[in-house]
Amino acid sequence: MKLLLVEDDPTMQTTLQRTLGRRQIDVRVCGDGAQALAQWRALDPDVVALDLSLPNLDGLQVLAQARAAGLRTPVLLLTARGTVGDRVMGLNAGADDYLPKPFDLDELEARLRALRRRRQDAPADEGVPTPLEVGVLRFEPDSGAIYRGADVLELTPRELALMQALMARPGHAVSKERLFELVFPGEAEVQYEAIEVVVYRLRKKLAGTGTTLVTLRGLGYLLKAAPDGG
Repeated sequence: MKLLLVEDDPTMQTTLQRTLGRRQIDVRVCGDGAQALAQWRALDPDVVALDLSLPNLDGLQVLAQARAAGLRTPVLLLTARGTVGDRVMGLNAGADDYLPKPFDLDELEARLRALRRRRQDAPADEGVPTPLEVGVLRFEPDSGAIYRGADVLELTPRELALMQALMARPGHAVSKERLFELVFPGEAEVQYEAIEVVVYRLRKKLAGTGTTLVTLRGLGYLLKAAPDGG
């Protein structure tokens, strides 16, 4: 069993590597949220154990970006923030299970193995990333690009991050706060209103696609496709 542990506490890293290693679990460690996604792709683990409190990019942001990119590895959240709200946020962002700190190592192992079994027992095509589509627009997880037919939309990384988040929930509003977290992860110096600039630029690039970026006051933004696809 191959486990990616995304945890910045050196003591926790060493303890879990040593203890789980004795139980035939190959533990690879990443201590930085900003680097976690690259290691996740490179390692292709059976399960990811993800701490919520990480430097540079928190666990929820890592998880949201991974799911938007089509990574379907089962995720167990590990956190000292054990409130119901944190658990709900994590599960809504795409986590499969949740274990508050401090935890029992036997329970941790049992939950990790249960997540691995769930993945192994899933239908063969369930773990394959599927394209996200809204009208004539299509996000391909393999390439990380958004297409209109055979043509790639020319988007900046921030515009692409915002589009991925909206395409994952077509017809549903995504809050301005959540979009800001995904588009400007860990950038505390950026003004909150900067998300509106990204939205403005995207609207111009979506002109003629039959897909509209709609503002819902008090709720956020959503993507809406014309009935005929434009």
